[in-house]
Amino acid sequence: MSDAAERPAAPDPDAWATACEEDLAAEKARRRAQYGPPPTSPAEELRRLADAVTEKVAEFGKPLMGAAGSAAAQGVAQQLFKQARATIEPVVERNPQLFDHLAAAGSELLNAYRSVVQEAERRWTEPPGASGTERIDVEEAADLSHQADLDARVAEQAAEEHVVVDPDEDEDGA
Repeated sequence: MSDAAERPAAPDPDAWATACEEDLAAEKARRRAQYGPPPTSPAEELRRLADAVTEKVAEFGKPLMGAAGSAAAQGVAQQLFKQARATIEPVVERNPQLFDHLAAAGSELLNAYRSVVQEAERRWTEPPGASGTERIDVEEAADLSHQADLDARVAEQAAEEHVVVDPDEDEDGA
């Protein structure tokens, strides 16, 4: 026998990395099959929105100015989005989570706004007096305030004179 046949082949130095990549690819395929495609990032959604708006602008130009108008409208829209993309892309590359945070903040603001609007709608549609609050006449409130002041003065005088006041006793002493 030859020496080459007797010696086992040298192990692949990247065998572990290759096996991990294969396992990861298989796991991703299994999850995609089970749960569908993974959600896209907000940055990718923004790109898709820009492409869709460009297409819609081109469609709006067709009935108004024909094929030439459509091409011109599409060119203008693409130019605007190229400028916007040139401005936004470096920010996204440096801070990939930026749009995730902005999307989360936007949804928080939307929830807060929705809560305020629902409360305002509830108050507007609620019949008067159904809120459980009691309406007090201004004169009646003044009388109650005056009575509270009198009660406070009586309590102060009693404290100064060290007189014990019976809480069941009426003002006129009966």
